[in-house]
Amino acid sequence: MSRRKSPLVSALFKLTRAGLKQSTRIGKAATKQGIKTGGQLAKATERVMSAVATPAEAPGSVTGGRWYEGRWGLGPLAMRRYRLFIPVGASARKPLPLLLLLHGCAQDTAAFAAVTRCAAVAKSRGFAVLMPEQAREANPQRCWNWFGSDAKVGLEMQILMSMVDHVVSTHPRVGGPLFAIGLSAGGSMALSLALRHPERFAAVGSHSGAAPSSATTTLQAGQAMRGRRSPDAEALALRLQGRRLPPLVLIHGDLDPMVSIENARASAGLWLELLPDDVVARETSTEVQRGTRRGLTRSDWKTGRRPYVRLLRIHGLSHAWSGGPAGQAFSDPTGPDALRLAWQFFAATLVPTASA
Repeated sequence: MSRRKSPLVSALFKLTRAGLKQSTRIGKAATKQGIKTGGQLAKATERVMSAVATPAEAPGSVTGGRWYEGRWGLGPLAMRRYRLFIPVGASARKPLPLLLLLHGCAQDTAAFAAVTRCAAVAKSRGFAVLMPEQAREANPQRCWNWFGSDAKVGLEMQILMSMVDHVVSTHPRVGGPLFAIGLSAGGSMALSLALRHPERFAAVGSHSGAAPSSATTTLQAGQAMRGRRSPDAEALALRLQGRRLPPLVLIHGDLDPMVSIENARASAGLWLELLPDDVVARETSTEVQRGTRRGLTRSDWKTGRRPYVRLLRIHGLSHAWSGGPAGQAFSDPTGPDALRLAWQFFAATLVPTASA
């Protein structure tokens, strides 16, 4: 008599097999959608197809905080490594906010920690950082699997939320409000988590990410990245069952050749469309220029006294983390510091107001 496979084991095998196939399929789909055009895009695609585009040393000892490393998941077939940074001064009686920070394709946690300078920002702003690391067995390009079947995407989200719960239970000092933001595929996954678990997050964000729930196949993912597909708001509204989404911040370069800025606009539109019928969002727009850094257009949609959705369009920015160091792939040192911009928005959600 043959043994019956459990649904979880079957899903895990499918997730791994789908990830192994994705390396070649995404390239073909990208070509059809015109993503691989020009020398600059060819070089960027070549970096994405490598394991880690620009490896970095593991974060070392930090004055005023400490890095922890671990592994967690849903079992032997669904384990992920992670890094956790906790600044000094936290306690279980007064826990710090926790930021779930998701790297992009062709990155690992060491490279992304270097790109975002997250330890320095976390120390100065007073929050902890959890950085999961995608396994190559789940995706050869180390992309978070933000598109695919509900089972495939849902399993990856279960792994990430389980990791959050594990870290909070073992480090009660980081049990404060939960936030999430990521780069590219990591940004899409951060918004996917918010759509599936809106009650868990105080606010979320995406930097250069595709609109969530906009694709189930590799070909559709290529179309979404080019701004030619949008999420199904009606289907998502049924899934949410009246639950309100957390505030959203979007950061995107207006010269991004890999993920069109139309994705940021689609994500903002989705959040606004899913507001209750009796809630009105008012839009304001401001041009911001500080020193020699790239300028940006800040668009805010407010439902009270504070923004509910903020879109930061970075002028001249390509597919890169704004304000990251030189020498790292997907990092632009000429832009404003993306993590500080995101946390400025996140911190505002922690401040109570009379009418917000």
